[in-house]
Amino acid sequence: MAKGWSWMLWGAAAYNWLVSLPVLLNIAAGDKVSAVLVAGFGVLYALVASNPARLAPALWAGVVGKLGLVVLLSPSIAAGTAAPGTAPVLAGDLLFTAAFLALLLGPGRNRGEMQ
Repeated sequence: MAKGWSWMLWGAAAYNWLVSLPVLLNIAAGDKVSAVLVAGFGVLYALVASNPARLAPALWAGVVGKLGLVVLLSPSIAAGTAAPGTAPVLAGDLLFTAAFLALLLGPGRNRGEMQ
């Protein structure tokens, strides 16, 4: 499997950790449960990065999670009631979702590189 996939997955892990860290460190911040889940998905992406050929199917959890967030939060963005910074974070989630799907459904899958 191409080395670029591993780098992308490490990027996804770092992205999740960077997004969750401010909420986890801010005592007054609201939804720490969501921040812990986001950080946990970062751990998942780091694990997959360590062996993408074997662990890539676990990325389906990331696809569901990231698309779920987009579906749930898009109405508040459209209404202008979302927390500041939500739109750029969801844009990042969409980009990583596209990358996950390219890895999961792309040509490497057909050549047996995913096994």
